[in-house]
Amino acid sequence: MTRREDIERALKAVRARIPDDRTLIVVTKTFPISDLEILYSLGEREFGENRDQEGAEKAAALSDDVIWHYQGEIQSQKIRSIVAWSDFIHSLDELRHAKKIDAVAAELGKIQNVFLQINLDPEPGNRGGINPIEIDETVGEILAMRNLRLIGVMGIAPLEGDPARAFARLQALSEQVSHLAPQATAISAGMSNDFDIALRFGATHLRVGSSILGSR
Repeated sequence: MTRREDIERALKAVRARIPDDRTLIVVTKTFPISDLEILYSLGEREFGENRDQEGAEKAAALSDDVIWHYQGEIQSQKIRSIVAWSDFIHSLDELRHAKKIDAVAAELGKIQNVFLQINLDPEPGNRGGINPIEIDETVGEILAMRNLRLIGVMGIAPLEGDPARAFARLQALSEQVSHLAPQATAISAGMSNDFDIALRFGATHLRVGSSILGSR
């Protein structure tokens, strides 16, 4: 089986499990541009990257109609580059980063779409994301920034525990956010091992990599 045939078979299997009104983001981190070109030829246009340099290189190599999602940890010194090539940032979890993204987006003449990453781990320090008790204050500050567009929330299920419980909590927190920001109804949740569960709890953006491209 050729690489194209392998990707096409896996992509069809994943697509069959996702409703048409949800957004599939193919996570392409560490995979070569040739794989993205195959995905593009198969009709995919939404790709996710975790590293700024890799995302910038791939964005420069592919067609302008590709939509790029940055989902990695945000480092202050990388923000200018990330804003330059990404259409959506899924991992915003600090106000200091929000302020810098807003300023850079203003300089570049764009509105940056962002998801607010919320920590779903019982031990808040174990994973990125804001503490849920900080949601109201954080959302209020983001809404005052002219060059940020808050799309919704993002969450990653804890490594241990029931992902359904985590995604149910994320759905409830999404409703809290949308009361403050009516346009922010999207939920970025679910990866290869748990996106079926995330769908049950309202996930609108699914970040799937290994189920389509294989193990890294």
